[in-house]
Amino acid sequence: MKRAFAIVTLAYVLALGVAWVTLRLLQQSWPPLAVLAVADAVATIVVFVFSVLTNNSSLYDPYWSVAPIPIALFWLLQPGSDGLANARHVLIFVLLCLWALRLTLNWARRWHGLEHEDWRYVDIRKSTGRWYWPVSLLGIHLMPTVLVFLGCLSLWPNLSDRGTPLVLADGLAALVTLAAVTIEALADQQMEHFRTRPAAERGPLPPGLWSWSRHPNYFGEVLFWWGLYLFVLAAHPAFWWTIIGPLAMLALFLGVSIPLMERHLLAKYPASYAEYQRRVSPFFPWPPHPLPQQRAELDH
Repeated sequence: MKRAFAIVTLAYVLALGVAWVTLRLLQQSWPPLAVLAVADAVATIVVFVFSVLTNNSSLYDPYWSVAPIPIALFWLLQPGSDGLANARHVLIFVLLCLWALRLTLNWARRWHGLEHEDWRYVDIRKSTGRWYWPVSLLGIHLMPTVLVFLGCLSLWPNLSDRGTPLVLADGLAALVTLAAVTIEALADQQMEHFRTRPAAERGPLPPGLWSWSRHPNYFGEVLFWWGLYLFVLAAHPAFWWTIIGPLAMLALFLGVSIPLMERHLLAKYPASYAEYQRRVSPFFPWPPHPLPQQRAELDH
């Protein structure tokens, strides 16, 4: 495991270094947003090279939570920004770091080394054969990079400005963003506890949030990106179009991630998961439907 984490660390340090060189080469002649996009893509390609060398696309998995931090620092260090001397910048950056730290640690805790690859990538490998690595570059590496970049567009006006004070609407945005991180952390903790219990001791539904949503961790993730967008509406409504980020995240989870996970779990647990589907909301938290005997009792 130490060797595996050392390789991942090396990959990301090199990716960051190459991205920094890219920024230095292009920043004098290109617009900042375009420079950042190219640097982000170049960093992704560096990580992809390590994925090929180790024959494991899961090396890319932490990129989702790691990349937003240097993206945020890029905007904080822009000439027009007053950086961390601005209380509003500090609030947004701390919330971002809290989200990134939790998600990265969760990945590290669940990753079992270079021999372990996400089941979705294994399925893609089987279905694509010799075309796996081109598909991996476009679908597993570059597509999520684009989605995270779109989500991070909310950071652009919020962290590259100067002298913007905290307002009441920032409090609402902060509450939503913090609630999202809390939902994700609590959902992970509850599911971990559920998995470690003997099957005979498990109830008819997973505990807590999982009895209100089949994917509360995904709900929390989408809510986080909407929380960042609320900061835009609070201080920079002219950048309303950055809503493309949270909309893209919503489309990803509703249109791709949840259907994939649903098919996987239904194939793995056909009877129990079908009942779970009947009783629990697929995404937005909602009270579970009662069991058939409970419905009969309520009817009487």
